[in-house]
Amino acid sequence: MVHNETNNGFKAPTTSSATSNNTFLDPKQATKHVKEYSSPDGLSADEIMDSRVNGGLTYNDFLILPGYIDFSASDVSLESRITRNIVLKTPFMSSPMDTVTETDMAINMALLGGVGVIHCNCSPEEQAEMVRKVKKFENGFITDPVCLTPNHTVADVHRIKAQFGYSGIPITGNGKLYSILLGMVTARDIQFHEDDTTLLKDVMTTDLVVAHEGVTLEEANQILRQSKRGKLPIINQRGELVALLARSDLLKNLNFPLASKSTHSKQLICAAAIGTKPDDKLRLKKLVDAGLDIVVLDSSQGNSSYQIEMIKYIKKTYGNSLDIIAGNVVTREQAAALIEVGADALRVGMGSGSICITQEIMAVGRPQGTAVYKVAQFANKFGIPVIADGGIQNVGHITKALALGASAVMMGSLLAGTTESPGEYFYHEGQRLKKYRGMGSLDAMERHCSPGTSVAPNNAAKRYFSERDAIKVAQGVAGAVIDKGSIRKFVPYLITGLQHGLQDIGAKSLCKLGEDVRNGKVRFELRTAAAQIEGGVHGLYSYEKRLFS
Repeated sequence: MVHNETNNGFKAPTTSSATSNNTFLDPKQATKHVKEYSSPDGLSADEIMDSRVNGGLTYNDFLILPGYIDFSASDVSLESRITRNIVLKTPFMSSPMDTVTETDMAINMALLGGVGVIHCNCSPEEQAEMVRKVKKFENGFITDPVCLTPNHTVADVHRIKAQFGYSGIPITGNGKLYSILLGMVTARDIQFHEDDTTLLKDVMTTDLVVAHEGVTLEEANQILRQSKRGKLPIINQRGELVALLARSDLLKNLNFPLASKSTHSKQLICAAAIGTKPDDKLRLKKLVDAGLDIVVLDSSQGNSSYQIEMIKYIKKTYGNSLDIIAGNVVTREQAAALIEVGADALRVGMGSGSICITQEIMAVGRPQGTAVYKVAQFANKFGIPVIADGGIQNVGHITKALALGASAVMMGSLLAGTTESPGEYFYHEGQRLKKYRGMGSLDAMERHCSPGTSVAPNNAAKRYFSERDAIKVAQGVAGAVIDKGSIRKFVPYLITGLQHGLQDIGAKSLCKLGEDVRNGKVRFELRTAAAQIEGGVHGLYSYEKRLFS
């Protein structure tokens, strides 16, 4: 083949004795020449997500083309705004399902930089108690510590230990906050004390290290380090107890630097789901009293008069003290209605979950990739973050969802089967499994007890507007998933995998990823069925798929 000579051409090395006039472009000019093409490789996000041309796309239907790497994966920032007012260090949320998120999941998701959404398929009291446990797990200044008087007994300390899990109790004049601090009783004071009727004034420690009101959290933590005490009381000028600081929380700060915490209280951020019916207003009151930060309106189809009225009620009652995640939606029209009445974030997805059969049964929904892109493209104009809910099967899907405009991903099946998810493990044909069910399954809608609770009202049916139906139509299934171990190992794997994905794309942060997608710098490619097979494991007799170590 003969190439035309150009001004910057050079003679190719001769590899054959045959006559050859091959002339190639100068390799040093490669970058210059790639810019001469009418368009870069691949498609822009707008082009690939044009449903009139390509139809609706799922995460498996496309790939992101690689960019230029000039930074290490560990430098990638995953900080993201998940609601109008709340920013997380990692864009991960656990789904409000009764086989995914209760107290343990919510605590550990927050410690690892995400947030857990506690399900509502239980009584309001049980759900509020779960929220309370999350908020009490890690504190900055404890502004409502349990106090006792000198005339209480050792038995009272044991009772508090059994109920709340701690035994460092301030002793004040009247057993309340803003009373004179007289001493402290810790586990060390009563560890070998056999007489439970002994008065606390006879065992309490009175030689205390204290800090004074106005001290910053950083200063108080420094005093706590130097004193080598378990608790640091904070007193005012009159010697009255006004707050408490715990050494255990200081250690958690060191072990979990990404932890999601409230800006003001320094407590872990907690979210919980409610329905959209009148009795959910009473449920919400209990959740707010327990310290709730984010309320998720849990409806399969969010564009309803019920949800719109509930958003109006919450905004009128609680103002900006409580962020609202509304949804689920998959179209711009649905999103507009919820944004207009005050939603602080939108949850996107309908029928894309692994245990969801809405698209099959109801013939309603939208492929998740297209849904996320279209809704995010619209919502971002109003500063409203979008959460991609459903269809997340692996790290690559997370990367794609965020590239399409989502600020966070909500995971169900990916986190089900972990140590922190509700329920007991069982064995089947040698595999260690945990139950996993959709909230639209008959199993969830027929008031079967949720794995971590004793009584479950029919809130799953409310989610699908089916609580009054004589015949329940399932929109989900019940099944089982393989044991995944603890999310304390699994979520760090997701974090590292996502950082490597952004590194390959050439984006040093999620903010930069969004910017580069919008300006067309990040390019996409459609995948044929053959390309999807090629991109997976193939051609092997057998293999072991270990995702992380």
